[in-house]
Amino acid sequence: MRTQVGIVGAGPAGLLLSHLLALQGIESVVLENRSREYVEARIRAGVLEHDTVDVLIETGVGDRMQREGLVHEGLELRVDGHGTRIPLTELTGRRIMVYGQQEVVKDLIAHRLADGGTVLFEAEATSISGIDSDEAVIRFTQDGEEHELACDVVAGCDGFHGISRAAMPDHAYRERVHDYPFGWLGITAEVPPSTDELIYTWHERGFALHSLRSPELSRLYVQCDPGDDIEQWPDEAIWAELQTRMARAGWTLKQGPIVEKAITPMRGFVTEPMQHGRLYLAGDAAHIVPPTGAKGLNLAVADVRVLADGLAAWYADGRTDLLDRYSETALKRVWKVQHFSTWMTHMLHTFPNDPDGFFRRVQRAQLDYVTGSRAAATSLAEFYVGLPTIIRSDEEPSLREL
Repeated sequence: MRTQVGIVGAGPAGLLLSHLLALQGIESVVLENRSREYVEARIRAGVLEHDTVDVLIETGVGDRMQREGLVHEGLELRVDGHGTRIPLTELTGRRIMVYGQQEVVKDLIAHRLADGGTVLFEAEATSISGIDSDEAVIRFTQDGEEHELACDVVAGCDGFHGISRAAMPDHAYRERVHDYPFGWLGITAEVPPSTDELIYTWHERGFALHSLRSPELSRLYVQCDPGDDIEQWPDEAIWAELQTRMARAGWTLKQGPIVEKAITPMRGFVTEPMQHGRLYLAGDAAHIVPPTGAKGLNLAVADVRVLADGLAAWYADGRTDLLDRYSETALKRVWKVQHFSTWMTHMLHTFPNDPDGFFRRVQRAQLDYVTGSRAAATSLAEFYVGLPTIIRSDEEPSLREL
């Protein structure tokens, strides 16, 4: 097989990149080691930044999102039963959309296949070679047979555990990692949300979050030990912990059947650079942020917008400058988002080894400042709705927004 861009991974990054390239007349093949049914059912993040929403609409894959997504113009910070609303739209003029990542994936898959795009499911990439030459090769297996996909460029969008990052020479990149001493126990419940906007809760027993998925589905999280076994958390224990942490006078947390639950460790991770030769990493293959800031999917979208623009300039005009600066451009945003996600995580979670409560008092001071200062609330709001995606338009130092 031969294509222009070989894409490993059919998550939001790989599928959106394929879609953006197709709009520029650039061919691609997407390889996904899981089945279509698995990928479309995989529950992940659900908060879309302002620019993520806009790019899906502007490129023709946002119709269902506009019908079914939930527009939010604020969020609540809740501390010891007292809530403060952060008015995101009032402070920034921008908004967020709650629309499950798996729904974005469904829309992108349907659109790519309807347009004649090639997305190969249950096609496991086993090796990537030739990234220092003019033609790279992705070897993969499908239906028990081995295949080769030759391409000009490889986009590694296969997540933290994929093969793409491992295809980079050891000397060509560095990994920076921070593991947190806690995780999130996330549940999806068949019950109408108890809130119209997300609620982030600080409690001495640990962090809790009430998110939404639809008018019929709620998504909730509690801070837990990352080493916990999910069997240690029967449904009644989860609801009891949520009721305790999120309690507020005059407010009721609705309970219903839990249809999905899992424990996710929390990690910060960045690969520098995000490219070598003909291989470009995007999304979780290049970086992971703690989920407190709701940035994982949005950061992947920002990556592929920059990468697609660079590939379009290369194929159309032979320009290499945008591709050469892909890592430099993407990493500026990555580290700002790491900062925000780390800040939110440190402000809202209880940490072990704080016997005299020093760190908790610092957290309370942070929360008092954010909820009492318009300037501090604006800073949170600007990050939460999303920083603009930018690229260098030419050799001049000025920046333009995509």
